[in-house]
Amino acid sequence: MSGGALQWVGQFLGLTDPATDAAKLGAQVADADGVTFIPAMAGLGAPHWKPSAKGLVCGLRPHHRAEHLARAAIDAIAMQVADVFDVMRRESSLKLSSLHAEGGATRSSTLMQLQADVLGVPVYRSLQEELSALGVARLGGLTLGWWKDLSSAEVLQRPADTFTPSIAPSDRLRMRGVWQLAVNRALLERVPQ
Repeated sequence: MSGGALQWVGQFLGLTDPATDAAKLGAQVADADGVTFIPAMAGLGAPHWKPSAKGLVCGLRPHHRAEHLARAAIDAIAMQVADVFDVMRRESSLKLSSLHAEGGATRSSTLMQLQADVLGVPVYRSLQEELSALGVARLGGLTLGWWKDLSSAEVLQRPADTFTPSIAPSDRLRMRGVWQLAVNRALLERVPQ
């Protein structure tokens, strides 16, 4: 549901073009100002694998506006990607030194910068939204003998925008800690009444 978080918030707020308008709304504020959104309306997937988890919005105060909820949805996307990235680092014992991002959500520069900040590594946004299709084209061309190896197919790749981390490691740890507390709340089983 991470990719659908902006769509859901946009629909909830009654926006005309839900995902696009919610992304623009969220970019209008510097941060979510303490609001955390766990988009677990259909449970939580990787790396938590808890289909019974429930969606959650926490940290609301009287001064919060629609912009803060939209920003919390942007934050949720970045944090869910960071959850998976952290597991990949831990389980593979590899030093993952960057993230290459593609897809519709990457249109948001706010999301891409936040992603770099919470991962602590550069994020490269492809100028082609659908890198999966490019990967299939590369493999197809290799199979058909158009290229002798995958590096020969790099002519298909266009340069990327680069987003570098801009926050202190202590701020990164604080943000991840707040996120994890909210995830833990969403994972709690309801006690029968």
